[in-house]
Amino acid sequence: MKPLSDVVILDLTHMLSGPFAGMLLADLGARTIKVEPPGKGELTRGLLAKDPNNSLNGMGAYFLTLNRNKESVCIDLKSDEGRAVFYELVKKADIVVSNFSPGVTKRLQVHYDDLSKINPMIITCTVTGFGESGPAFNRPAFDLVAQGYGGGMSITGQQDGPPTRAGIPIGDLGGGMFATVGMLTALHARTLTGKGQHIDISMQDCQLSLVNYMATMHFLSGEVPGPIGNSHFVHVPYNTYPTKDRWLIIAVITDEAWARLADMFGIEELIGEHYATQPQRLAAKELIESKITELLKTESCDHWLEKMAAIRIPCAPVNDLAHALTDEQILARNMVVDVAHPEGGSVKMPGNPVKLSDTPAEDYAPPPLLGQHTDDVLKSLVGMSDDEIEKLKSQGAIA
Repeated sequence: MKPLSDVVILDLTHMLSGPFAGMLLADLGARTIKVEPPGKGELTRGLLAKDPNNSLNGMGAYFLTLNRNKESVCIDLKSDEGRAVFYELVKKADIVVSNFSPGVTKRLQVHYDDLSKINPMIITCTVTGFGESGPAFNRPAFDLVAQGYGGGMSITGQQDGPPTRAGIPIGDLGGGMFATVGMLTALHARTLTGKGQHIDISMQDCQLSLVNYMATMHFLSGEVPGPIGNSHFVHVPYNTYPTKDRWLIIAVITDEAWARLADMFGIEELIGEHYATQPQRLAAKELIESKITELLKTESCDHWLEKMAAIRIPCAPVNDLAHALTDEQILARNMVVDVAHPEGGSVKMPGNPVKLSDTPAEDYAPPPLLGQHTDDVLKSLVGMSDDEIEKLKSQGAIA
């Protein structure tokens, strides 16, 4: 039995932040039911769907990944009849998650204020760019916008270079991760209070939270930091370095690690008391970096990785995706999984990083076809008859 197998989620999400949150919980066993509009379904179904390199059987990489382990029902939430069907599902659900623009859930009458009257135990979660309160809550947002407003983008990239977004969509994914934390927290709180509540997730809030101790440093010092590439503002050597082939990461924090590394390099100028402490190394950052870089270029990345592993220096190659996805540690931890398409074939994608000892959740069901589970969900969860379902279909309330 999976750890969240007693949880029912109604997933109204689209694009990335909301679907990612739903995916994480679906992987862990929550019965996650996508509620999609009849016709083309939710917006993400169309992304890359016709790209021959990034789709499988007409389903693009976004939808394939973000909607595994989910079911799909088609309900027209804009119709009274469709909304009535949705309300019947809400009576049986634990969570309703969405990431519409601010105000949409209220216009559709699926906000917590509406749903809590139907089911006082219901938990609702919205993920928006700037939350549902404050003077600028209705700013339009995508991942890049959240990264820009959140501050982290200003310290990313090379010194004196242009602002650089994170290579992964951390604005969207950060919102999804914090939404997951919020939903699990509200589930636990419900065991204490006996009632549900609303969770308001702002992608900008999440980005600011991830700035973390650097924000505190700003408040303490009054300084506004800028980008410094891959180096560190305190520790040396802590950077990416060119070798004979690939880029190499060295991340030295302790004085003891530096002493071992300096001895291994054998650069006479760097050995001894001159650079034994962190303040000394920071003051001589340019010199140390130049000496190390000159030496590292003489051998391959794997050569240096082996030598540094032997003396336990934190180091790594800068893996491209091909190397990252074939790393022996990643494969051993089931972080690359095969997920089937409901019409045949399968595709590899990242697994779930939450590894539980007693209630593992390591199998993955295919992402659903549009409306694939409408009849089954309405029968099994709500108890509708075939005649009732057919009548709703004829009204266009469901599909």
